[in-house]
Amino acid sequence: MKAIILSAGQGRRLMPMTESIPKCCLMLENTTLLGHQINALMANGIDDIVVVTGYAHEVVDEVVEKFHKDSVRTLYNPFYALSDNLGTTWVARSEMKEPFLLINGDTLFEASTLSQLLSGERSYPITLATDHKADYDSDDMKVSTNGKQLKRVGKKLDKEIVNGESIGMMVFDKSGADAFVKKIEKLMRGPGGLARWYLSAIDELAMEGFVGASSIHGLGWCEVDDPKDFSRAEHAVRSWLHAPVNPCALRTGLDETYRQI
Repeated sequence: MKAIILSAGQGRRLMPMTESIPKCCLMLENTTLLGHQINALMANGIDDIVVVTGYAHEVVDEVVEKFHKDSVRTLYNPFYALSDNLGTTWVARSEMKEPFLLINGDTLFEASTLSQLLSGERSYPITLATDHKADYDSDDMKVSTNGKQLKRVGKKLDKEIVNGESIGMMVFDKSGADAFVKKIEKLMRGPGGLARWYLSAIDELAMEGFVGASSIHGLGWCEVDDPKDFSRAEHAVRSWLHAPVNPCALRTGLDETYRQI
C-alpha cells in the first residue's frame, strides 16, 4: 500500500523553530518528525511513501534522501504559499489511483497505532482513524459518528453531535480513492478552493455515506501545532521508543522493527 504524507506547510505557530526549516523536519529524540512517521510506516510494511513538500522543500528532500530512494520520494507543491492543504492534496491526486494512506505531516504515531487502523474492519471506501476524550476545544478536528460510520468531520461541529476527533490519518480503498479525487477536483474548481482543508472533502463524502471511522483509543499519537504540542510530542516519542516491548506487538514484529530503524 502507498502512503501520502502532507508536509508542505511551514508551521508558523512553532516560530522561531520553523523560521528556516519546515515543521516536519524538527528534531525529536535525534530523528525528524518526518523520520518518525516514515519509520512507523515502514514498520507496518509500507514501502511506497510520497512526501508532498512546499516550504523549504530542499530541507525535506535532504531528510528523504537518507531513506531508500525506491521507498520514499517527494512531490513538490509549487503553490503551497497560496493554498491550504486541499491544494496540497490536489497536487498529489495522480498518486491516488490505488488503495493508499493519507497522513497529516504533523501527526506523530506509534507503529501499533497505524497497525490498528490497517488491521481493523473497514466497511467503507474511506476509513478515518479517530480517538475520543472528555472535552474538545476549538482547535480539535472533531467528528460525529454513528457506530462505525463517520457522519461529519470539522473544527466547527456543534458540540451536541461531537463524539470524537480525527487524528489526521485515513485509509482509502480503490473506490474511496476515486471518490476522493473527484471530490477534491470539484472543490478546487469551486469558490474558495485554495483556502479549504482537504477534510472538507472528507466531510462531504461522509454525508454521502462513503466514510467509516476506526477508533485507535488507547494507542499512541499526538499532533504538533505549537510549542506546547512540541513539548508533549518530545515526551511521547521518548516514552514510545523506551517503552517495554509489548508481547502482543511481538506477534506482528512491530515493536522490534520500530526499534531497529
